[in-house]
Amino acid sequence: MMRLNFKPWALTALGGLLLAQSAYLVTVKVTHLGVMLPAALGAVLVFLGTAQGPWQLWLARQSLRQMVWQWVQAGFWLWLSSLAAFFGLLALRQQAQNLQSFKPEVIVVLGSSTPNAQPSPTLALRLELAYTLALQHPKAQVIVSGGVDFRQRTSEASVMGAYLESKGLDKSRLLLEDRSTSTYENLVFSLRLLQASGLTPEAITVLVTSDFHTLRASWIAKKAGWKNITTAGAPTPLYMRYNAWLREYFAFVSGWLLREY
Repeated sequence: MMRLNFKPWALTALGGLLLAQSAYLVTVKVTHLGVMLPAALGAVLVFLGTAQGPWQLWLARQSLRQMVWQWVQAGFWLWLSSLAAFFGLLALRQQAQNLQSFKPEVIVVLGSSTPNAQPSPTLALRLELAYTLALQHPKAQVIVSGGVDFRQRTSEASVMGAYLESKGLDKSRLLLEDRSTSTYENLVFSLRLLQASGLTPEAITVLVTSDFHTLRASWIAKKAGWKNITTAGAPTPLYMRYNAWLREYFAFVSGWLLREY
């Protein structure tokens, strides 16, 4: 079995970096599993680095403790390998993105957080991509999708619509879906809006979301009833990119277990 055979200073340094990065994200109001888990892992690494001697003595007192610790380490390396594979899949999917020959009739933009009725950095990048696509395809209908965030009074869709209008997008091209609270609801309610406007689920559609979200969102879209949809992934800000990808890893697994797609 593989073991954490690192120098104490290396464990402490790595743990400190994880704690510092998580603390920074909390100060800019980014708090989710992808932030809290690295913080917890950082705390464990700092402990192992600073108390390695006492820890090894404690383990040596019982063979059962040593065996459990070996299995914990094996499980950690297995999980880390699966996480690396998932990150690689997301990166490859983003590199393979090609919308040059795609001529959408509909552009659907999935919401993200809107603190103080303003797009978050992640959402702003989605909207910038959607605006670029809207300029390239001036006849495409644009649907912005997202309900009211926790502790907010304005829907994500309203914030998104206002942002696109401020960029110069004609209001007549916008449809606002402002009731959803999940990706599945985003896509179900947006499809209803689409059909109410006279288009069908077969309409050629680009689904705009973040890079890490494209795979899961595309599968959910198919379950929600979209027939001719492709995804466009906006980059995630670098300072929280891998935290967001980590969060998506667990959302991907839980979605599969709950049969969301």
